[in-house]
Amino acid sequence: MHRVPRRIPFPIFSKIASLGLLLSSLTGGSQPAYAAIASVVVSNDATSVSYQFQYSGTPAFRRAYIDVDRNPSTGFAQQGIGADYLLENGSLYKHLGGGWSWQFIEAVTHSATAGLAQWSVARASIGETATPNDADIVFQIETPLETSPKYTHVYSGSSGTGTTTQYTASSATLANPERGFYHYTGDCNQSDFVEATLRGYRTNENITQIFCIFYLSEFKNSPISQAQLDRFQRQANTVRAAGLKMIVRFAYTTSTAGDDAPLSRVTAHLDQLAPYLSANSDVISVVQTGLIGAWGEWYYTQNFGNAGSLSQADWNNRKAVVDKLLAVLPTTRMVQLRTPKFKRTLYGSSALTASQAYNGTALARIGHHNDCFLASPDDWGTFENTTVEYPYLAAETTYLPMGGETCNLNPPRSACATALSEMALFHYSYLNADYEPSVINSWNTGGCRPEMDRRLGYRFTLVSGTFPTTATRGAAMPISITLKNEGWAAPFNPRSVQLILRNTSSGATYRFPLSEDPRRWLPGTSVTINQSVTLPSTLPAGSYALLLNLPDPAPSLSTRPEYAIQLANENVWEASTGFNALHRTVTVN
Repeated sequence: MHRVPRRIPFPIFSKIASLGLLLSSLTGGSQPAYAAIASVVVSNDATSVSYQFQYSGTPAFRRAYIDVDRNPSTGFAQQGIGADYLLENGSLYKHLGGGWSWQFIEAVTHSATAGLAQWSVARASIGETATPNDADIVFQIETPLETSPKYTHVYSGSSGTGTTTQYTASSATLANPERGFYHYTGDCNQSDFVEATLRGYRTNENITQIFCIFYLSEFKNSPISQAQLDRFQRQANTVRAAGLKMIVRFAYTTSTAGDDAPLSRVTAHLDQLAPYLSANSDVISVVQTGLIGAWGEWYYTQNFGNAGSLSQADWNNRKAVVDKLLAVLPTTRMVQLRTPKFKRTLYGSSALTASQAYNGTALARIGHHNDCFLASPDDWGTFENTTVEYPYLAAETTYLPMGGETCNLNPPRSACATALSEMALFHYSYLNADYEPSVINSWNTGGCRPEMDRRLGYRFTLVSGTFPTTATRGAAMPISITLKNEGWAAPFNPRSVQLILRNTSSGATYRFPLSEDPRRWLPGTSVTINQSVTLPSTLPAGSYALLLNLPDPAPSLSTRPEYAIQLANENVWEASTGFNALHRTVTVN
């Protein structure tokens, strides 16, 4: 006689919940993960389905609740699904209706060794046919009791040509390029970067950007000296060696007297800077327009219309500065303006659209930065008319860089609730970690800083992947990979996507470019890469691990793991290569 699968009685559930709350209060809010479920893989062929996950500890029971009709109102309720079948250790059960009521069906192939639970079940035993072609699954272990989120498995069909893997998301803060908080260590024209310090930012704080504001105060009436041009090159070399990138701004003064340089001098200086900006564009995230006025913020200026009083000639001169900066920068890099009004006045009041994005025009290369984020109702003059400028900026920054810093403690506007809301609304990619300290501290004490660390910029999470188990040299190999962007923005610079095949015997790697543009992987959305990769006839036969690589397209950085994108999943990142393991192998014949 086969037993009914074990269920913890309700009073014990209550005690476990109470203990969890007590431990949470003692440990600062998070319950201990004694036996966390991770690295879920669900796959199938024409006749069977395989389930597996990793766990820690020594639970007596491993379970998989399977909702084959994907109807949460039928079957046993668990984590938002209605389970029609239950796998518990080596047994398969069918739900009989009502509460915990199960009928034994059959023994199944099951193993649980070295923290890996695995099952193989006949598709016919769980009533799986062509319709529907998917199922919801929830995994569980006991004791202690741990339950996974819902996973959806899409069956690959009756041909058995592909199997699907589900991936487990991670909540870790990631040191990904061109996003997140940055540090400011001192004026870039005076204080040399220290490689060890920059490396420490990345290693210890997951910070991958440094601010380089380069003042040209001593050259208002002369060319930039070779010594200072060499200094800029030296700064870029240090940033590159440390594996970071820099946000760049040039300016002439820190005085509200606005003693900057005239247009003719600005354009001449940009001509001098052109080869340095080009040679180092690989480690430049973005260039803030700067150049005009105190701190390069375009307000106090002696040459371009002071304190907001501008003639048409002043506007024309300002536009000439932006156009010149765009001309000397490689087209792969963008600039940012200090207020929405500046771009709306100089380049038109309509927000950039999806069809206009990334086409190389000025409109598509000018983003925004706000250096008094949340400081007052209008962010100390950043906004002139929020009714118009808020929707404009929200639309623009879908496809353009947005960043800046805070400058004044202004609760409740500067506190967590509004900060999180507006970072999401305006698709913030980066912020200053050092200024303004009282505002930054309020985010730490308010508890929202970890979410900012995770979600500034992009955050790509693998959801599922469908791959064949065998492939033929000289023929197409179909793949399907679904990812979700859980960040507040998309990447704003070009980014490559590659499928990696790595021979499991020799370790030789082969890169296959995928026709995807991660700049189009918008926040809050999922994207599926459906593509057939043609394997060369010269590819050696054998077993290959599949990996996903999102490297920097710059030749100088394309093989450096510090500049590749790490996916926000458990157990996929290879720090030594910059690859993301897909936990699948294919046999190439």
